[in-house]
Amino acid sequence: MGVLYYAEYLHIFERARNQFIRDKGLSYANIEERGIFLPVREAQCRYRKPFRYDDLIRVNAGITQWGKASLTFSYVLWNEAKDTLMAEGMTQHACVNRSVRPVAVPDWLKNPCISC
Repeated sequence: MGVLYYAEYLHIFERARNQFIRDKGLSYANIEERGIFLPVREAQCRYRKPFRYDDLIRVNAGITQWGKASLTFSYVLWNEAKDTLMAEGMTQHACVNRSVRPVAVPDWLKNPCISC
């Protein structure tokens, strides 16, 4: 059909989330080395207009909600000119330890510091 496959949007969310965390001075590897894991417990995507093959996708990602043992990322996908909203979505993540037990979101994750 010449359009981006619907499930690929979740991959775009994942890449944007990884980059957001990197921009804060961390990485998923750093987070897991400290014994914190962030499995997805919910994902949503609202498709507004389809991306076509070879379209440039501009993504804004950020954390929009902190729970006691969870966090929610939101994503907004724009066309290349950033004048058309193409899709928006969210992923909610549990904060768990190595035993997959819920734990409070640590302060170092809420307020990362490159030199910490």
